[in-house]
Amino acid sequence: MKPGIIIISSLLILFLLNEYLHAYTHKVFFREDFNNLENWRPLFFPKINKHTLYTIEKEGINSYLKAESNASASGLLLNKEFNVYDYPNVRWRWKIRNVYRKGNAGEKSGDDYPIRVYVIFKYDPAVASFGTKLKYGIARAIYGEYPPHSSLNYIWESRTHDKNIIISPFASESKMLVLESGDENAGKWIEEKIDIIKDYKKAFGEDPPSIAGLAIMNDSDNTGESSISHIDYIEVYQ
Repeated sequence: MKPGIIIISSLLILFLLNEYLHAYTHKVFFREDFNNLENWRPLFFPKINKHTLYTIEKEGINSYLKAESNASASGLLLNKEFNVYDYPNVRWRWKIRNVYRKGNAGEKSGDDYPIRVYVIFKYDPAVASFGTKLKYGIARAIYGEYPPHSSLNYIWESRTHDKNIIISPFASESKMLVLESGDENAGKWIEEKIDIIKDYKKAFGEDPPSIAGLAIMNDSDNTGESSISHIDYIEVYQ
């Protein structure tokens, strides 16, 4: 057997062993390998009529989520919710083609990302103050459902910042956590692992609500630019 084939075979065995050990030692709530989009539903936003295109892309036995935006914005929302105290960890692998020239997480005009993963926390009226109940009640009357309590946005940002946690320019209840920035790693698969509870405490200074969901988005409606990105898998686990 040629040395190159031996090396590739060894790496494949190590990868499969790592996946097996991870599954064996961690209780998994949900894993998505993007063979289809049955576990997801569209996430649209008011007054944004041009939507990002989400499709499944096949490459041999592998499949990926492909997200393609062109001056557009919409997302995918997971059809499942989970308790972050039971399953506080999320990991995934993503790749981008490019960042946005005018992208800037600190400004409304630059609030676009070639890829981001949201953790969206559910509003619970049972533990809310009177003022919060009133505010969310008005929102429910307008939109037909309660808005999220808060969210963590894990982003691939266009530029570097002094801080890796940035308040969304559109809503203080949404914090942007910069995992990757710039285009140095464009075209490369990058692995990410996050601890929801730890990150929420850093971002908001308090414990998170217990129930959360996931969303994925590639958006370019503010910058008017375009990008293609991929996600290989995403997993929620203990």
